[in-house]
Amino acid sequence: MDSSISYVKEKKIERVIDALNKNNMNGYLVNSKEELIDKIKELVKEGSKVSCGGSMTLFETGIIEHLRSGRYDFLDRYKEGLSGEEIKNIFRQSFLCDAYFASSNAITESGEIYNVDGNGNRVAAILYGPDKVIIVAGFNKIVKDLDEAIKRNRAVSAPANAKRLNKATPCARVGYCMDCKSPDRLCREYTVIKSQGNKDRIHVIFLNKELGY
Repeated sequence: MDSSISYVKEKKIERVIDALNKNNMNGYLVNSKEELIDKIKELVKEGSKVSCGGSMTLFETGIIEHLRSGRYDFLDRYKEGLSGEEIKNIFRQSFLCDAYFASSNAITESGEIYNVDGNGNRVAAILYGPDKVIIVAGFNKIVKDLDEAIKRNRAVSAPANAKRLNKATPCARVGYCMDCKSPDRLCREYTVIKSQGNKDRIHVIFLNKELGY
């Protein structure tokens, strides 16, 4: 990335971090995947019970691999051979975790966190349950406001995820949201977090690059 463009993006991330802090949440900027893992080690102590929401970002940044390292008691929803009932049980146990890892569909310049889920397990855990929530996001997740967050999900997140998961939805075929009634629809639960009562609960870590959908 050109250094001048990187600088401009970094300054925008810093403004969003300031907005998150004003909303009683915590924001951080890291410059590499190694710094990201170091920050996670700082925020989540060894031996903690942890879980995660569905996220390409967590795979791209090596976080899933880190969670599987043995440092934590990881409720691994991606473990091979799990039955549907076992996965459902992990989703429910996630509410009792010390830390929950996820990404976000969009984060506004005003420090609001916008998410859309298909079955609600990720947004439910982000909203309530785990003692800490660690959200990892690339620069591409930053949007001007909630209107732009909605547009981003319809134009990027929803069709990309539907395609990745081989869902039989119109957006997986045409590449944009058609507000379908498909049984495979992924956009079912919509949430906005504007603030937190517990300052130490939500932590948003930005990496200055494009990550996930």
